[in-house]
Amino acid sequence: MSRHAKRLTAPKAVKIPRRESKFIVKPRPGPHPQERSIALLLVVRDMLGFAKNSREAKKIIKAGKVLVDGKPRKDHKYPVGLMDIVTIPEAKVQKVVLFDRKGRLVLKDVAKKRSTTKLCRINNKTVVKGGHIQLNLHDGRNVLIRVSNPEKPAEDVYSTKDTVVIDLKKGRIVKHLRYGEGSLAYIIEGKHMGEVARIKEIRKVRSPQPNVVVLTRDGEEFETIEDYVFVIGEDKPVLPEVLK
Repeated sequence: MSRHAKRLTAPKAVKIPRRESKFIVKPRPGPHPQERSIALLLVVRDMLGFAKNSREAKKIIKAGKVLVDGKPRKDHKYPVGLMDIVTIPEAKVQKVVLFDRKGRLVLKDVAKKRSTTKLCRINNKTVVKGGHIQLNLHDGRNVLIRVSNPEKPAEDVYSTKDTVVIDLKKGRIVKHLRYGEGSLAYIIEGKHMGEVARIKEIRKVRSPQPNVVVLTRDGEEFETIEDYVFVIGEDKPVLPEVLK
C-alpha cells in the first residue's frame, strides 16, 4: 500500500483544495477507516489554519499542543474521524469532527463542557473471559462491562447500533442512547448524509441485506439502511452542534 496520496484522488471526506500541490499527507491505519479520516497535520494546517506549511504544523503537533479525545497526539499522520474531539488548550479551541451535506469531514465548535465527552456508536459486542461484555465502538475503542452474574447479566443493557456517551477523562460510559423508534439520528452515509432526523420505523429484512430505517425530517419521510444511522439523542440531540 502506498504511503503517499495525491490531492486529486483523495477521498471525498477530505475537504482540502485539490490543485495547490500534488500530494497530501495520508493518515496512518488507526481507529477510523482511511477513506473516512484525515491526517492530523491537515487538521492543524488546512482546516484550522494554525500553520502555513507542513514544517510548522509538525512542530505544533510534536510539541503535544493538539489533543484528540483528550490525549496529546504527536504523530502528524494520526487519523482524525467522525465524532472525534479536537482541542488546543493554549488557543482555547474545542472542535468536534462531523460530516457536511457533501460527505466531507468538517470541524464545528463545541462547548467546553461537552468537549470532555464523546458520542460513540456500538458496532459490535462480544462476551469475554468471565462472562463480561465488551463493547466495540466505532472509533476503535473497547469498553468492558463487568457483570455480576454471567448467566443473567443484568448489566448488559446495550445493543449494537446503540450510542454511548464516553467521559474522555475517566474512559467510562456516562449516558446510553438506544437505537429505536423515536430516537434522533445523524445520517453518516448515503444521499441524506449530514442530516438529522427522527427514526419512525425500523424494518427487519430477512436476508443478508441490512435492515431499512424510515426517518422523518420537517414532515417528510425518507429511507436509509441502519448502517448509516448514528443515534445522537432522544427528545433532543446530546450534541447540539450537529444541527448547526
